[in-house]
Amino acid sequence: MSKLLHRKSVLVVKDYLLNINPNIELIVLDDSARTAQDAANSLNQDVGSIVKSLLFKNTDNDYFLCLVSGDKYLSTDKLSKITGCKILKASADEVKTQTGFSIGGVSPIAHTHTPKRIYIDKNLGRFEMVYAAAGHPYVVFGITYSELIKITKAAEKNITE
Repeated sequence: MSKLLHRKSVLVVKDYLLNINPNIELIVLDDSARTAQDAANSLNQDVGSIVKSLLFKNTDNDYFLCLVSGDKYLSTDKLSKITGCKILKASADEVKTQTGFSIGGVSPIAHTHTPKRIYIDKNLGRFEMVYAAAGHPYVVFGITYSELIKITKAAEKNITE
């Protein structure tokens, strides 16, 4: 078994998933999934099926997690309209502090601090199965789009350009 599966950040995701659905398995990649394209190449999947977990905040330091299709870019204008406030991208330090994960391995679940709201890009709905980081750039998990919405309690929105 890969040593990566014993890393603290990966174990947090694994334990969370075990409580939700013990049939969801972690996938250790031969190559990094630090970018959506890297993950898609490693999994031999369409880049659009890769979930990018992106953290944003407003000026009151309320955090919003956005789950975006790997082939799309988040629109901060759309997110600002949805949230009713000015939106800024969280820094790498803020991402680590808020989620417990470093950029490149941010999972859509099992965060240190629960975001104020989670939004999911409707474009991910093109794929029955999507793939998200599991706490490390070399570890992901596959999940159906509908189950990802269910376990994250994400609001489906058009949040991309």
